[in-house]
Amino acid sequence: MSPLQWGRLAALGAATLIAVALVGVYGRQPSPGNSPPVPPSSQAGVSVTILAINDFHGHLKPPLGGIAIADPTDKTKQIAVSAGGAEHMATLVRDLRAKKKHSVFVAAGDLIGASPLLSAAFHDEPTIEALSAMGLEITAVGNHEFDEGRDELLRMQNGGCHPKAGCKGPRKFAGAKFRYLAASTFDTKTGKTLLPAYEIKEFDGIPVAFIGLTLKGTPKIVSPSGVTGLEFRDEATTINGLVPELKQRGVEAIVVLIHEGGIPVGGYNECPDISGPIVDIVSKLDKAVDLVISGHTHRAYKCVIDGRLVTSADKFGTLVTEIEMVLDPKTRDVASLKADNLIVRTDAYAKASEQTELIAAYDRLVKPLAERPVGSITADLSRDVDPAGESPLGQVIADAQLAATSAPDKGGAVIAFTNPGGIRTGLKRSEDGTVTYADLFAAQPFGNNLVTLTLTGAQIKTLLEQQWLDQAKARQLQVSKGFSYTWDDRRPRGDFVPAEGIMLDGRPIEANAKYRVTVNAFLADGGDGFGVLKEGDEPMGGPLEVPALEAYFKAKGPIGPGPLDRIRRAY
Repeated sequence: MSPLQWGRLAALGAATLIAVALVGVYGRQPSPGNSPPVPPSSQAGVSVTILAINDFHGHLKPPLGGIAIADPTDKTKQIAVSAGGAEHMATLVRDLRAKKKHSVFVAAGDLIGASPLLSAAFHDEPTIEALSAMGLEITAVGNHEFDEGRDELLRMQNGGCHPKAGCKGPRKFAGAKFRYLAASTFDTKTGKTLLPAYEIKEFDGIPVAFIGLTLKGTPKIVSPSGVTGLEFRDEATTINGLVPELKQRGVEAIVVLIHEGGIPVGGYNECPDISGPIVDIVSKLDKAVDLVISGHTHRAYKCVIDGRLVTSADKFGTLVTEIEMVLDPKTRDVASLKADNLIVRTDAYAKASEQTELIAAYDRLVKPLAERPVGSITADLSRDVDPAGESPLGQVIADAQLAATSAPDKGGAVIAFTNPGGIRTGLKRSEDGTVTYADLFAAQPFGNNLVTLTLTGAQIKTLLEQQWLDQAKARQLQVSKGFSYTWDDRRPRGDFVPAEGIMLDGRPIEANAKYRVTVNAFLADGGDGFGVLKEGDEPMGGPLEVPALEAYFKAKGPIGPGPLDRIRRAY
């Protein structure tokens, strides 16, 4: 049995394929999760295979834990399947494309950023090279493509040495062989998109347009200074605005690659129901749009929303979505669609030699740093939060940042806050408890400096309220030892946190008193919607996040999880 055959058999629900009718031919528009009627397919239809990924985040090697799926023997339980990695994905993609006359490999953003050390140490050049080598052709930009700002994104596309770090890889960086698309990202000076809005590919003379874009909320979840001069427009309005232009160019078949998604019900290869931003966006789209390939939420699904197939392939390269599209030669439009999420099983697909060589070349360069011991832990330190919003690893990181900046000559901090989105993975205890530099970097991969600034007690209360204000979901900051507060979402919005319950060293903070507070540079710049931090006085730069965490581990180790008692919910 070939690896491809084995992978198909191993994928739960792989036999269940969603067929989607051309909207406009069939008037009924099913609710999310309901399959629309199957149209008759033309004998002379042109078959095109679309392979799609999203949220790869530089995971050149299989991620720890693989992918969690329902246990085939007991659907109430889950099992972990070893999956992912560029070596195995390249083989799967190659095998799938080898049997097809027409195929295209695409992505829905966040291919880079928040990456493991192997990629991040080289500013994600290894990931761009790996995806180029496996034949990726088109991708939407995601929010993490803007982590280092617009100029760095353009360098990812066009190549060249990093402006500060220079050329550190085994070869000069040539840039992506695939095309980044940014339909909704406009340069406010020129009025033009930062990158092309769409790309058109032809299959037996039939054009298919691929529109690519990121979520309109990108400026709120990246460093604001990195996207200065850029405007991120509404997703549905942007897509709909391009439809007339595409039709003038003779395009009837339209595919959207969008870095925004939803939260599904069900397994990775089904969709009884789905909620989240993607539902509203798809429901607003022009009926000319046939297929939506999504991402951002790190979930796997194949759904039908408003009569259209909508897919997502989990995260970290654990899945590849295989979409079979049939084009009608007469109408030049999509006649049918069906999809299958395939697990990139490490035991089913051999390693592609060119990927192995690429990874090995970068591994040799980063290995001494990655394997350096930095401390030890007595038990797992999870990033998962309790019902009040606190996590064991969040506590440790906040304490480390306070320790790094509490000395008078280092900032004089008395409180530290860190954002949950900056903590990408937990620390799992190894057999002997050793923690390496690569472990710490995986937990905090963004390379932010710490910044200590002065806030009043009133501004600290505003900061805590901003955890819920103008947020798609609560973004609860992790807090350092000695600081605590109680929140109650039954109170009026904007007053969830009673001032009298905000405590420092057992005493309520005072509205007019001044406190030295440490955050990372992303937060200090107003990232994640915490605009009050931009009002802080007397900013003082500090060390990078990971070196601060390393120093704490060396000074305090071995480290174990503490009581989650700093953030309290009123009920």
